Amino acid sequence: MIPSVRVRFAPAPTGLLHIGNGRTALFNYLFARKEKGTFILRIEDTDAERSTDASIEAILQDLGWLGIFWEEGPDGGGQNGPYRQSQRLSLYRDDAEKLLGKGKVYKCFCSPERLESLRKDQLSRGMMPKYDGRCRSLSEGEISKMESEGLRPVLRFRVDKGMVVFEDLIHGRMNFDSDGIGDFIIVRSDGMAAYNFACVIDDHSMHISHVIRGDDHLSNTPRQILVYRALGWQPPVFAHHPLILGPDRSPLSKRHGATAVSQYREEGFLPEALLNYLVLLGWASPSGEEILSMEEIVEAFSLSGLSRNAPIHSRKKLEWINSQYIRKTDKDRLTQYLLPYLEKGGIAVNQLDEKYLTQICGLLKENLFILSQVEEYLGIFFDEKFFLEEEAKAVLAVPQNREALQTVLIVLEVLTEMEGDSGPSLLAQLEEKTGRKGKPLYGLLRAGITGKMKGPELVKILPLLGKERMVKRLKMALELS
Repeated sequence: MIPSVRVRFAPAPTGLLHIGNGRTALFNYLFARKEKGTFILRIEDTDAERSTDASIEAILQDLGWLGIFWEEGPDGGGQNGPYRQSQRLSLYRDDAEKLLGKGKVYKCFCSPERLESLRKDQLSRGMMPKYDGRCRSLSEGEISKMESEGLRPVLRFRVDKGMVVFEDLIHGRMNFDSDGIGDFIIVRSDGMAAYNFACVIDDHSMHISHVIRGDDHLSNTPRQILVYRALGWQPPVFAHHPLILGPDRSPLSKRHGATAVSQYREEGFLPEALLNYLVLLGWASPSGEEILSMEEIVEAFSLSGLSRNAPIHSRKKLEWINSQYIRKTDKDRLTQYLLPYLEKGGIAVNQLDEKYLTQICGLLKENLFILSQVEEYLGIFFDEKFFLEEEAKAVLAVPQNREALQTVLIVLEVLTEMEGDSGPSLLAQLEEKTGRKGKPLYGLLRAGITGKMKGPELVKILPLLGKERMVKRLKMALELS
């Protein structure tokens, strides 16, 4: 066990929690649990124009739904707060003044127009855009004159020549030539700390031991290490994991489908299933098992086990994992999960017999990949939703099939009320009377009694529907087809 592990997840509250960010939170959470450490939630809301309290609340809700909990965070707890960057401005200001006094940073008055022109010029010449150091050597007189004219400077970090080298727990040894970095902004002209500066101050003051984040931050790490050095602080250990890609191998985005955790929750994915899926994107259990409890994941998880290759998001794989969790869910709990989707489908659940409702939900366990799919099967169990699908109509339109259904109807009308275990005996009787067996009979019955050509096992559906409902539907089916 690594001593005093402290990790953090630090989202910007500018929108919904992306599943990629949820995966980053999960990796931090698992590492903290594995090492008996502390998991911290910090909100990076220095972008005042885009950050909202609604986004913060949504992030907290989504993390809690996933089962990712923190020991220190903005909702209370912890001795190293505040845990919102907008409430830590005085800390950034003090350390910026220290660096200014040491000559590690300088005031820059270049206008946005000049910087944009410089960027375009460098790109046109095939160069990597970076600041050209125009304000690096301004005299005190020049600075005073521009400030007296009302110009508000940014603070730029003075990057000296040399290499920035660090060991990444996933990518190994990383080397960055500081010549390609350029003097970067640590405080904007409105006085707000820039990301690469605020992040260092926060991680140091919160005693973060390991920074686990996406490899889109790799280019930020050398800048942050330079700030650590300038302040005389020891950097944390870094681990940058690859980002999730869409099926076309481009960064996962809305054009690939749902990307927010809340979207998957609303669709009917179980939190345990989504967590299980996310951890398998770039990591595999040494046992080779794919359906794993949180305890099993914690026991087997290691940062060294994360792949350097970017994982590909597979909706099909996620749905399969979710179906496994649905099947493992007991029918009473599953019923509670399904109630909102039944209500959304127009079913007055408060007027239903609780036992009947639980039986339906238990019967559907084998058919659902996501909870919202329950709406596809409402017509089987609720008369007000019953209708004949086109494929079922086509089956019922065949004269021989209609004759067979007439025979079925005769058998059902003289049948005593069915019990829960009477499905097999009824099917055997119908096979004898119609002269059909297996699929030729079952497909016909399914079409006429459920209006569909697929669904839960017919032998289990029939007793649940009961004699009266089956007779009513068969008569309706024969009239409509």
